[in-house]
Amino acid sequence: MANKRSLKKAIHAICDELLTECVAASLYGDHAQAENAEALMATIIKTQANSMARVSHPEPGMSPRKYYNDLRSKFAAQASEIVDHINNL
Repeated sequence: MANKRSLKKAIHAICDELLTECVAASLYGDHAQAENAEALMATIIKTQANSMARVSHPEPGMSPRKYYNDLRSKFAAQASEIVDHINNL
């Protein structure tokens, strides 16, 4: 991680791509898939907001390196889970 700004840009870019894929899946699917896609979009937005807040306000008591490595790994796991849900739409 170079700095907080680059981490925030990366999180924002990944969430934008996930939202785009989710919208595309909802447009080309049936009505039941559209409802699931809307719930998934809300999850993506919440994930982005929570991750951005965690970048801006690190936990006291943890070393910065360990904290940001943990943040990146948890965000990657959440993004991977979201991708799996999009593929199942």
